[in-house]
Amino acid sequence: MPVRLNPYIAFSGGDARAAMEFYHSVFGGTLVINTFGEFGAPDPALADKVMHGMLETGDGLALMGADSPPGMEHTPGNNIAVSLSGDDADTLREWWAKLSEGGSVSTPLEKQMWGDEFGACRDRFGIEWMVNIGAPRS
Repeated sequence: MPVRLNPYIAFSGGDARAAMEFYHSVFGGTLVINTFGEFGAPDPALADKVMHGMLETGDGLALMGADSPPGMEHTPGNNIAVSLSGDDADTLREWWAKLSEGGSVSTPLEKQMWGDEFGACRDRFGIEWMVNIGAPRS
């Protein structure tokens, strides 16, 4: 998969599913929603909440979204990050190092429960970035 850059929206109150379904009705395409429960989250209150939603259109548009988990600050207006994802691990790790330098790391770039490497940081200009390096698929 080539490296892509797209917006990632955090929702509060369990609104991610309804919002992503709405955007799907607007833009069309394919919507895939994964819940925290599907990835083994032990908290039953999180089971049906969206851990990751992805809308992709035939025109090349991509929009991601998720419910903010408990303990993660959610401020409307400041709830959008820029997501970099793909399987070019060397390039993504290089960009991660540059983006996080002089900023703050909220989630270190490391293997996550869904099998990919993932990290989140705020760059020195205050922009939120998420980097996901896809695990090799067999």
